[in-house]
Parts: sequence; structure tokens; C-alpha cells
Amino acid sequence: MTSPTRTDKADQSRVARVASRAVHIRRRYVDGPSGQIHIAEVGHGPTVLLLHQTPRSWDEFEEVMMILADRLHLLAIDLPGMGSSDPHPDGPSIENYASAAAAVIEQTAGGPVVVCGHHTGGVVAVELAARHQGLVSSLVLSSTPWIDEEERARRARKVPIDSMELQLDGSHLLALWEQRAPFYDGRTDQLTRFVRDALRAADPAEGHLAVGRYAMEQAAPHLRCPVTIVEHAEDPFARTHTRTLAERLDADHVEVIAGGRVPLEATAADSAAVLLAALERHERSCPSFDDR
Repeated sequence: MTSPTRTDKADQSRVARVASRAVHIRRRYVDGPSGQIHIAEVGHGPTVLLLHQTPRSWDEFEEVMMILADRLHLLAIDLPGMGSSDPHPDGPSIENYASAAAAVIEQTAGGPVVVCGHHTGGVVAVELAARHQGLVSSLVLSSTPWIDEEERARRARKVPIDSMELQLDGSHLLALWEQRAPFYDGRTDQLTRFVRDALRAADPAEGHLAVGRYAMEQAAPHLRCPVTIVEHAEDPFARTHTRTLAERLDADHVEVIAGGRVPLEATAADSAAVLLAALERHERSCPSFDDR
């Protein structure tokens, strides 16, 4: 495992320039164990599956997809019960989210892919790689918490963020906005996208609750692929987990995005640069990777 580093400014500038051109992101559905799973897809090259945080959708990765479309085949899904995907009939759980993601890989790529997850998506990525080793070639875990017995107990004592009790006067909508606003640094356009996604979920907090029930320590010993961990330095929820996550998952590399926050789109160019660098490291260690 390397020491934490900051993203290279030249890489950031390069991927930001790519984003200036028009990119058409296609959307479609596949059938899975959770029902219909919504997919956004763009680009050509090695396939990367993108898994969003709770209670977002593929929209969280839109800027990253636009930046990297000339280098990668990017698949961003809506996790079951979020965005435009059907809820899983057995209810929300990390295991059920991972089974939906596995169905997408099997039907769209047919072989191992790189999986990049942010917050909840990172937890899903760990379960996916542990349970379906043949479908995941490497992991990029962005702002991902380590969930063990101690963390499960801590979360069980707290009301999760995005919990929302409907009010006749609509005050719950303002409460949803206000509790997330501090993480958006005045970017009301990005916060509006978050609220739009939150209102599409049956319960905006159910993904957080699923994370809080997950036994990551049981999955960790089954990982067989390279792991890159991405710490967003201004993310108060996940940054404290970086060291433990890196140790427990035997991470190959750790990156720190200096201005990174809870919303991935806040530092999309940096996130894209880190993802691309992780793939390039994998290509060097696995020469046949780029030929798939």
C-alpha cells in the first residue's frame, strides 16, 4: 500500500479539457433480481461500473462520465429503489444491491470490469467483489466507510441523515434541503440534483440503513482484486475511515482529493483523474486488460 497522495494537477487539467466537448450518454434498462435496473452508458474502452451514494442515481457520475468517455466504457446504474430502478422485492440491503450490480455486469460486459463506488456505492462494490470475484477486476473505493461491529453499533444509535417524515405543510422538503446544504458549498444547482434524486426514493434513508447493517469484515477476506482507496479530504463522514479501510482491505494505493467533499460532482475532474490513474496502474500490472 502506498502513502496517501494528492491528484496530479496536469491530469486534472487534461481530463477537464476533455469534458468541454459534447458527449451523449445513452440510457436503458436490464432485468435483474430486483426487477428493472436503469443504466446510463457512454464511451468505448475498458468497462467501468459506477455505483452511486444514497439516495442518488447515476446522475452523480454525469460529469465524470463526460470527462472519461473518450477513454473508457462507463456504466452507471441506479441502485435498486433509487433513481429509475425498481426496488428489490426482498427489501434494501447491500447484498441485494450487489446482486443487481452483478446482473448488470453479466448482461452488458460478460466479464470482469473495474468497479468504482462512492459512499454507499463503495460498500456495494466491496460486497460485489467478494461474492462475485470473477466479475470484478479491480476496485476504486471513493469515500467508503469501514463497517464492522463497532461501526454498526454506532450507526444503530443515530438517526441516519436524509431521514424524512412527511409533513402536510411541506416543511420536510426544506429540512431535507437544509441538512444537506452544508456539504454543497453554495452550489444550489448540485444540491437541487440531490433533492430531486432523494424525492424519487421511497425512503431517502434506506440505503444508509442498509450500510449500517452490513458486515464488511466478513466480506473483506474474500477480496482478490487490486483496491484503490480515494479519500475526499473535506468529507466528514468517510475520511476518518481511510486508514482502517486501507489496512483491512490490503489496498494497493490511496489517493487524497484535497478539496473533495460528500458530493462527488463537487470535484468531478479530480475524481475522474484518480479513476483513470487507477486503471492505468492496473493496465501496467495486467497487460491484457486494455485488450478486452
